[in-house]
Amino acid sequence: MAQALRDAAQRLAGVSDTPRLDAELLLAHALGVERQVLLLDPARYAVPDMFDALIERRRAHEPLAYIVGYRDFWTIRLRVGPGVLIPRPDSETLIEAAVQHFGESGPRRVLDLGTGPGTLLLAALAEWPAATGLGVDASEAALALARANAEVLDLTERTAFRTGDWADGVDGPFDLILCNPPYIADSEALMPDVADFEPAGALFAGADGLRDYRRIIPDLGRLLAPGGIAILEIGHRQRISVSQLAEAAGFAVICKRDLGGRDRALLLTCA
Repeated sequence: MAQALRDAAQRLAGVSDTPRLDAELLLAHALGVERQVLLLDPARYAVPDMFDALIERRRAHEPLAYIVGYRDFWTIRLRVGPGVLIPRPDSETLIEAAVQHFGESGPRRVLDLGTGPGTLLLAALAEWPAATGLGVDASEAALALARANAEVLDLTERTAFRTGDWADGVDGPFDLILCNPPYIADSEALMPDVADFEPAGALFAGADGLRDYRRIIPDLGRLLAPGGIAILEIGHRQRISVSQLAEAAGFAVICKRDLGGRDRALLLTCA
């Protein structure tokens, strides 16, 4: 078992920044156990035949989350799959900012624009048991996963999901609006793990990466409840440009950085 993990990590060294972790997660997945269970007593297990095939899939740059079928985010586990944007740790910055803003009382109604597999909405509702929320996405595949995730997390009664084009046809008010839109410029090169597998429509946003902010921000004022807040994820070089769009729409803007010290979330309140 130890040798199999060492060999797998070496094979993944040119593909992943975390080859040992990837190998451990893939082996745990092949065994049908959690990684921590495997690491507590690896000698009790034999290396399954399917492990080599999983390593080869990862060597071909297939995202780990697609192979194992889930991604942990904030305090919840989300099912993910091909055609759906994989939740990133950087996006937890938005939930952290919301927790700091609302405290334990929390928002009453939450809107997640571009919800994907329910990432931000379900994380927020898991944080505040009295809150309800709406998730909107243009992708039926993403919404199917979002509904499945809500069911597994026992949040179905507090959630609604609908197909939509950002905020078109959505009525407020909402105390908290969360949004992680596409923000990558069309000309920007991405790693093969992302470019070859994740949906381009959830990543790219025109020549300057601002196309969707120009559509989303003007609707936020009519959707926010008095005293409400909208929190938008941004690319780490977009603070000035997106802030200018928000300020032109009448919002006061605060920027919050992620754990890597990069600009990551803009907090918008009515000025």
